[in-house]
Amino acid sequence: MDGFSIKTAKELYGIDSWGAGYFDIDSKGYLSAMPTKNVKSSIPLTQVLKEAQKKNISTPILLRFPQILHGQVQAINNAFATAIKEYKYKNQYTPAYPIKVNQKKSVVDAIMEAGYSNSINIEVGSKAEAVASFALKLNKKAMTICNGFKDKDYYNIMATGEKLGRNMLAVIEKPFELDGLLQLKKEKKAIPSLGFRIKLDAKGSGMWQKSGGSASKFGLSMSQLLQAIEWLKKHDLIEHLKMFHFHIGSQITDIRKIKQAIREAARVYAKCKKIGLDLEFLNVGGGLGIDYDGSKTSSDASVNYGVQEYANDVVYNVLEICNDEQVSHPQLISESGRFLTAYHAVLLVDVRDQYHERYINPPKFKKQESKIIQDILYIDENMTAKNFREFYHDSLVKKDELQAMFHLGLLSIEDRSKGEWLFWAIAEKAVKYSQNAKYIADEFVELREHLYEKVVCNFSLFQSLPDHWALDQLFPIMPISHLQKKPTQKATLVDITCDSDGEVDKFVDLKDIKSYLDIHQIDDYKDYHLAFLFVGAYQDTMGDMHNLFGEVNELSVTINKDNTMKIDQIYEGEKIKDTIAIFDYFPEKIINNLKNKNLTEKDESDLKKDILNYCNMYTYLMD
Repeated sequence: MDGFSIKTAKELYGIDSWGAGYFDIDSKGYLSAMPTKNVKSSIPLTQVLKEAQKKNISTPILLRFPQILHGQVQAINNAFATAIKEYKYKNQYTPAYPIKVNQKKSVVDAIMEAGYSNSINIEVGSKAEAVASFALKLNKKAMTICNGFKDKDYYNIMATGEKLGRNMLAVIEKPFELDGLLQLKKEKKAIPSLGFRIKLDAKGSGMWQKSGGSASKFGLSMSQLLQAIEWLKKHDLIEHLKMFHFHIGSQITDIRKIKQAIREAARVYAKCKKIGLDLEFLNVGGGLGIDYDGSKTSSDASVNYGVQEYANDVVYNVLEICNDEQVSHPQLISESGRFLTAYHAVLLVDVRDQYHERYINPPKFKKQESKIIQDILYIDENMTAKNFREFYHDSLVKKDELQAMFHLGLLSIEDRSKGEWLFWAIAEKAVKYSQNAKYIADEFVELREHLYEKVVCNFSLFQSLPDHWALDQLFPIMPISHLQKKPTQKATLVDITCDSDGEVDKFVDLKDIKSYLDIHQIDDYKDYHLAFLFVGAYQDTMGDMHNLFGEVNELSVTINKDNTMKIDQIYEGEKIKDTIAIFDYFPEKIINNLKNKNLTEKDESDLKKDILNYCNMYTYLMD
């Protein structure tokens, strides 16, 4: 065991640093969820998996913990309440959930329920999202904040929302959107409250920082802002202007960037209050990040602040600017969707295979091998810590010779196989010896990475972790069991799509970005499963249909008051018929093709049954 323990496992995977109180390793070596942050209310993910299997629900499975959503809503409300009380801020805070972060109705419903008493707002960014929001139960005081570019139809949807008793608020992103308000006025339809999105000089930090600053896609410059105010006055619409809004990027890693933006936005708000605008709200947008890797730094996968520091800085800086300008404090709103949703979802996948050249059964060597095989055997048998660099370089030369001889027809396929097996054995020895050297040359660092196992996992990176593929976003990943035992393998993870990009080869680490994941020798276990954590924000929305792999099975899981586990809802993943229909392939059309194949009546009937059976299959690998 080499002194390996649960404590060692926690340090290896960093779970105490990034777990946020929601995830831990229990005393039996199981990855466990604590959706209420109560150690006594802990659910081993293996237990959830067993319950799912009893219900014929197979991996990949997305686990949702609605109690975590409730906890996050409570956390941000409590943080702002504490800050408001401490700094004697003379107004209140209400959160807004930006539905684009995760539009799954079960997720949105849980958030709306958790924030109902605090009048949580909903933020939409398109006509479709606005219509979808009508299905949600909102507090009468809550607003539907309509962001995104707007046309006549978008404004008509807002007018309908007002008829339904919703408090609709249109955020003007660009000057051309103002004209739509005149059409509402002309048709004597309800005009929503208005907000202006202001374009700040301040920018965020991290991989989404380009969405802020003076070159950002959205927002009014200072000159456009003043012209828009005059336009509203000219058309007798100024009384509808109630809010200023800004957004400097998602997952802002550095708290200093937030402070700069808050102070600039508060100054704009205060100056406009002083010229007579009846503004009520200051919406500080999104950007509140989470710590994916546990390092508590300003790296792209982390943040150097917590939710309380964030709330303190928002409240204090707005208060200070408003007091300086001698204007009233606005009601504060934030759109912290990532913070609210990321933690609540965990993807469970089963490992299907683990492979590398050296795992092939060793070839049987004869007493009389060909000359080149003898040369490579000599290198393998005589490599030492003192000569490993020279002998490894010799093996590279011999590998090239091996390939050249085979291409010229001078070498049998058996000898080529033996030579390649020997080369990888030599490479592994070279890497082992290099680790003890005072200086590790780059070539051995790269060779070590090439020698990591590739573990085949039953999922689609493009469907379930699109941000990792597109943006190199890091997510905590770890085995869900056997964590009391020392992992002996270093691996990268490949999915089951037919795409070389379908690989996870970057992993969280407190001090670095690891190029491998520590796992156990999977052949030692009947079943081996991995968990991809913190996938609740954006991944559902951004996932695509590469190779027609669809949405995975989902379970909604809660802990009862007696600490028993309950599966509240089961959402079956997409079947083949669902994914092919998106691209206009339908079972009935496929079956119609059988009529032109000169089949017997029985054969046609059997094939029809087969095709219908195939169309009802889960798109992922089954046992």
